[in-house]
Amino acid sequence: MIRGFPRRLRLVFGRQEPGPTVPEPTVAASTPPTVEFTAYSGDCRASGSIALDGNRLTDMLNAHDEFELVDVLVESLEDGHVIETHDLVVGRDELYVVHVAGPRGDRGRRVRTRATAITLRVGPYAVFGYLHAMPGADPIASFRHRRAMVPLTDAWIEYDSPTGRQRAKAATLVVNRDLTDWVALAAEEDIKLPDFEQAHETGGLLKDFTGLITSFGAE
Repeated sequence: MIRGFPRRLRLVFGRQEPGPTVPEPTVAASTPPTVEFTAYSGDCRASGSIALDGNRLTDMLNAHDEFELVDVLVESLEDGHVIETHDLVVGRDELYVVHVAGPRGDRGRRVRTRATAITLRVGPYAVFGYLHAMPGADPIASFRHRRAMVPLTDAWIEYDSPTGRQRAKAATLVVNRDLTDWVALAAEEDIKLPDFEQAHETGGLLKDFTGLITSFGAE
């Protein structure tokens, strides 16, 4: 069984149910750090926390194919129904966008980059944010050649829900490049929007990016 799922991780969501106290042997290793996050899939949104296996969540998401979630809170984007479940196995190919909360990782591993404003469509979600690429590199080409999960900073996400159009800001959003429909350059004013919490609107994107779109398909 272990050899059949060599890249599965155990992700802990929400609170643990109280149970009997069982003595455990002393473990020298420290407890892995955890961060809060929201995972957006094709038809639902799951909120909770995750234990990191490395310095950055993005690296962990790229390093594993399948994740086992426990104590999960899931909200349907079709009818708003909310459920709690003890465990749920999710593949990386089901994660459209991940909203990250917490530290941005080891400063010692950061390199000098240039931030470029972009917008993209990934499934039912419109995403705006800053892509960080090497100075002089084409940002769209850089996005296309990244590993599957790509982080955007100072970002926001927009999508439809049973109660209307929703938007949410995030210091970091990690998007699944493999599920991206199209990506385009964006202007600064499209990224730095006025403050909002939950906006209820109808219609599509706020601005037409058709002329700048780069589509993603089979290469």
